Amino acid sequence: MDNASLAERLEAFAALLDLSGSSYYTVRAYRRAADLIRSTPADVAALVRSGHVRELAGIGPGIEARLHELVTTGELAELRELEAEAMPELVGVGRLLGLSAKRIRELGKALGVRTLGELREAVDAGRLSEVRGVGPKTAERISAGLAEAAKAHPRRGMLLNRADALVREVADGLGGVPAGDPRRGCDLSTRFAVVVPSAAALLALERLPQIVAVLERDERRAVAVTAEGHPIEVVYAPPEQLGSELVRATGAAEYVAALEPLPDAATEEELYARLGLAFRPPELREADAADPPPDLLRLEDVRGDLHLHSSASDGKASVLEMGQAAKELGYEYIAICDHTRAVRVVPGLDADDLRRQGEEIAEANELLAPFVVLRGSECDILPDGSLDLPDDVLGELDWVQISLHAGQRWGREALTDRVVEAMRHAATATAASCLSHPKGRILNHRPENALDLGRVFEVALETGAALELNGLPDRLDLSSEHAREALAAGVKLVCSTDAHSVRGLGNMRLSVVTARRAGARRSDVLNTFPFDEIARLGT
Repeated sequence: MDNASLAERLEAFAALLDLSGSSYYTVRAYRRAADLIRSTPADVAALVRSGHVRELAGIGPGIEARLHELVTTGELAELRELEAEAMPELVGVGRLLGLSAKRIRELGKALGVRTLGELREAVDAGRLSEVRGVGPKTAERISAGLAEAAKAHPRRGMLLNRADALVREVADGLGGVPAGDPRRGCDLSTRFAVVVPSAAALLALERLPQIVAVLERDERRAVAVTAEGHPIEVVYAPPEQLGSELVRATGAAEYVAALEPLPDAATEEELYARLGLAFRPPELREADAADPPPDLLRLEDVRGDLHLHSSASDGKASVLEMGQAAKELGYEYIAICDHTRAVRVVPGLDADDLRRQGEEIAEANELLAPFVVLRGSECDILPDGSLDLPDDVLGELDWVQISLHAGQRWGREALTDRVVEAMRHAATATAASCLSHPKGRILNHRPENALDLGRVFEVALETGAALELNGLPDRLDLSSEHAREALAAGVKLVCSTDAHSVRGLGNMRLSVVTARRAGARRSDVLNTFPFDEIARLGT
């Protein structure tokens, strides 16, 4: 089995573990392993056969055993058992309708049904009234939900990294092209779509491991659902209409509506030409997006990553390992920015630790030259706006990420006073600085803080500080909307990964996509600059 197939099976296994009530951490471990296998250049099957697969970070004995079974037999026996027990088809549909996995399984058992078709028959026959605890209002809600299931949207969006992987896997399985929210780089996706050049692909949906049920299908379109309750629209387009249907399926809906009626076109470029418009990349297909600049940021423009962690704090790799991986990506430089002590929830470095790390960085630079590892820190902002390192230590560093971790719920004025004081402090104490993940959000878990970005932009221009566009999938902070505001104010951005492992370096793509949604030019992003210009910052 190739890496994509192994990752696909582990992802399906994780989904079924989730449905069966396994712990959050077990499910997360399998999903992370799937992400790792999907992204690593190594031949994972060969590593399994040679007994070296646990050399990959995050692969423990349990996951190794599952991989060994997949490589040697081509399947997982436990996955088949979980499918029988978990009722994935019912659970996927139930989740789309807002019912918990437990509740929809109880309904299935009470009605003696296991499939969407059987559930619809039972509902149409009025049998919901037979189920204990289901009153007339609940029965009506379920009946109405099933009738409109193909038009439903999930109540929570999916993070960009997982959404992108999902539509790509379905597209690959059907020989199609990914579309929907992930193609536009939305931080949370609720619309998933694939455009296929063959009508036969619409009949192949059930064989895909990601799909548990088909909600609706005709000769041009089908809507299916995953075990997690995410609907996927599959659109058939003959070759002469492929470009037009891809624009429609990519969205955003308001943007496409303003272009309609769309002429038939084989490619998106041809479509825009027929409309008499300049081509617009998917990330800027929003109703309120400005025209793309001629030098819109590209992933290949990035020359370095200025926010990485090592095993000295909560990272998984050494300074040298992070440097080697970044060098292999074609970068010129990185900055190692481990946490300081005040972060508390993970190990942090004090002044002595940072000076010892400086020796490690010097040794790495000797081995990696002309590639450069910069001495940096992710330095916590203390409650009074001071920084969690002495000024003399800050002055020794090449790059400082100033970060707010505790206090995200402070009021607007107090929080902003604290942050701008830290920005001014950093400007006097160190050569170059950047405000990390300014709004503090954790997508689907924690809303943005009350930080007054207008005041932050003013102080950034005053001090020369940059603002981070953090590429962790559950952050993407600044958001594209706030990044657009920063650029309009003249503030420089830094696209960073905040990587805690070699694999995390791949999140630069998410940061760049978000910057593109903001209309960022190459010159707006500091880490597109060559090393000599980075070294001169703040001098």
